[in-house]
Amino acid sequence: MSQAPVVGVAVFVVKGDKVLLGRRRSSVGHNTYALPGGHLEFGESFEECAAREVKEETGLDIKDIQFITVTNNVFTEAAKQLHVVAVIMRASLVDPEQLPQNVEPEKCDGWDWYDWKNLPQPLFQPLETMLKNGFSPFPAKLN
Repeated sequence: MSQAPVVGVAVFVVKGDKVLLGRRRSSVGHNTYALPGGHLEFGESFEECAAREVKEETGLDIKDIQFITVTNNVFTEAAKQLHVVAVIMRASLVDPEQLPQNVEPEKCDGWDWYDWKNLPQPLFQPLETMLKNGFSPFPAKLN
């Protein structure tokens, strides 16, 4: 019996030329670096989900939440196969001085800021694929 896809929301929290990443502890993508995010709840907007998940996972308050892309991810390597349609958002911090906290240590080894041109390895597969396809969470600089 095939499982229906789930909808996830992942957030590029940006600060200057850095993005917030955490090392996953879940069965899917274990020990890879990923964006904060989670599953969309019934009746929730993408923006509401982004703000809730970032707050739940990092303690950070975000603003200027914008949709930037969507990815289609099928994970067959894990014990439980999973199909996730991930809505990718971008946001900035309400308070740039606020530090991320590891609110869910059972799911993540901790959060830190990484330079977009020098990301840690290994990256979570959907993020790695986006990067290889030339994606950037930063608006193109106008000349």
